[in-house]
Amino acid sequence: MTKQELIDFEAEVARRFEAGEVRGPIHLSGNNEDQLIEIFKTIDSSDYVFSTWRSHYHALLHGIPPDKVMAEIMAGRSMSLMFPEHNFFTSAIVGGILPIAVGVAYALKGTDQHVWCFVGDMTATIGTFYESYRYSVNHDLPIHFIIEDNGICCNTPTDA
Repeated sequence: MTKQELIDFEAEVARRFEAGEVRGPIHLSGNNEDQLIEIFKTIDSSDYVFSTWRSHYHALLHGIPPDKVMAEIMAGRSMSLMFPEHNFFTSAIVGGILPIAVGVAYALKGTDQHVWCFVGDMTATIGTFYESYRYSVNHDLPIHFIIEDNGICCNTPTDA
């Protein structure tokens, strides 16, 4: 997907949410399209991607068809997108996806597959992140942690 296609997709999600058409809460992606496009160029379609409640871009860039992603969002599952057939999983629990991603990486050790685990900058400060990271380093697991910093903690600027 192109940067503009990502932006247009999120604009449509926002429009539908504001019109009251989405059956649950949403967290929109934005302002990091270029970086994510570059990262996903190195992620193989057979790799596992674990993400957070802000995962629309990750799903789309991992090759999940936009209509499938939009259907899940419309059904109220924006913050917990799951597409096992694409090795794509998320969690709305802060840091909840980390130990799961590490466990999958452990199971993949010795294969050509990798795990890519996306977290927000605030999640990267919690103990679960530290423990998951240290465990993966100590066991030489095929996992990459990507920390996304959008400058916002919930709806408040992080520096505030």
